[in-house]
Amino acid sequence: MRHILLPAHNPSTWTGPTGNNTYLLPGAVPTLVDAGVGKEEHLEHLIRALDGRPLEQVLLTHGHTDHSSGIPALVARWPQVRIRQFGTGAAPIADGEVIEAGDGTLTAIYTPGHAVDHCCFRDEDDVFCGDLARLGGTVVIPAGRGGDLVAYLQSLARVRDLRPRRLLPGHGPIIEDPEAVFSAYVRHRAQRDAQILDALDRGASTPQEIASSVYGTLAPELTRAAADTVLAHLIKLAAESRVREHDGAWTRVL
Repeated sequence: MRHILLPAHNPSTWTGPTGNNTYLLPGAVPTLVDAGVGKEEHLEHLIRALDGRPLEQVLLTHGHTDHSSGIPALVARWPQVRIRQFGTGAAPIADGEVIEAGDGTLTAIYTPGHAVDHCCFRDEDDVFCGDLARLGGTVVIPAGRGGDLVAYLQSLARVRDLRPRRLLPGHGPIIEDPEAVFSAYVRHRAQRDAQILDALDRGASTPQEIASSVYGTLAPELTRAAADTVLAHLIKLAAESRVREHDGAWTRVL
């Protein structure tokens, strides 16, 4: 399906040099995948790309602010626009729902893990994958904000089984070789498990201590996210009976 990539113009350490990706599907039902953050440049580019048509629909991959906080600006410009998100709102998206968008349809795929409400959208060949995957880095699993590594790995496997031709991510360039990324992601998570177990063996006992051991020195804005992702791994390892927690201290089960 034809799409137009529109950067959200919110560059940062988290979002990349051009900020979030949003995707306009022009045609019979003009649809935007993800809302950006309300930057005037984004709105102007969207208006030009619509070429006089009103925006009819916004599909959110999830509700994190870098993907959704542009909604008020979009509603102010197009008051009748439909905002749709998995499990919430007046017309919540359902897993497996077929949604008219652009000149075709998208199928919603519920993919929790990075966020409780995370959803991908599949057309015939490609998957708009939000924060399920990105090139040049991995995805934070924020255990303190509903992140779930077990669910995330299951979501990766679900989309992998669809054998998409490309992934259209919420950050960074289009992924032309999804299988390579899926393989690298699964391998990375297994390696991170091993590193965390090793850090426990060497005396680290809290997510913060383990993150310092595993990641080394990080920029201040990344330190909390690293500890939160370590916590997601610890919760997964506990479910596998490989670690345990007592009074905030984690130890390995031998």
